[in-house]
Amino acid sequence: MAKTEVILLKPVVGLGAESDQVTVAAGYARNYLIPQGFAIPLTAANKRRLEVLRQRRAEREAHELNTMTELAASIGKLVCKITVKTGDDGKMFGAVTSGTIADELKNQFAIALDRRKIHLEAPIRTLGEHEVELRLHPDVTARLKVLVESSTPLPSPEELAAAAQSEEGRSRRAGRGAEAARAEKTPPAARAEAPRGKARAEKKEKTA
Repeated sequence: MAKTEVILLKPVVGLGAESDQVTVAAGYARNYLIPQGFAIPLTAANKRRLEVLRQRRAEREAHELNTMTELAASIGKLVCKITVKTGDDGKMFGAVTSGTIADELKNQFAIALDRRKIHLEAPIRTLGEHEVELRLHPDVTARLKVLVESSTPLPSPEELAAAAQSEEGRSRRAGRGAEAARAEKTPPAARAEAPRGKARAEKKEKTA
């Protein structure tokens, strides 16, 4: 396969950045890189443009470094909240991935970040607070706090205790209500006889 050398005018993933001299397939250069304005043929005349390209590259890289440094400082103050579905036992359905975090950064803070810059050793599968490393630039990293919460959280111990007390109160009120209802259904004569019968029984016990 025929090869040719070109000078890159713009960064090309997998090849290099502006001012780099690279060797590529002749067809790739002729049909894509050169027509699209990504590269020019390596000739004596074009070599004179290298200094301008290098200066432009230095300015771009300095700007990127400053931008990512500022972004890292901002991200360090944020808490990215992610709501997930859980079962009755509190365990998550599925997991939080770098793509999930990238989406939430955009939705919550209008930060557009390539998910490949979000470094997770493994997807997050537990609720709570997690610290995630962001590799924003070869010379800049940031730490993002990610708070994973349940859309149907389990009740806290305090809430369970309050619910138990409330249920106990309802049971007591229901018991008193039942007694009152039975008393209302008892004929007046029977209600009057009840104390007298109790008194006679007590008198017999004393006599015995």
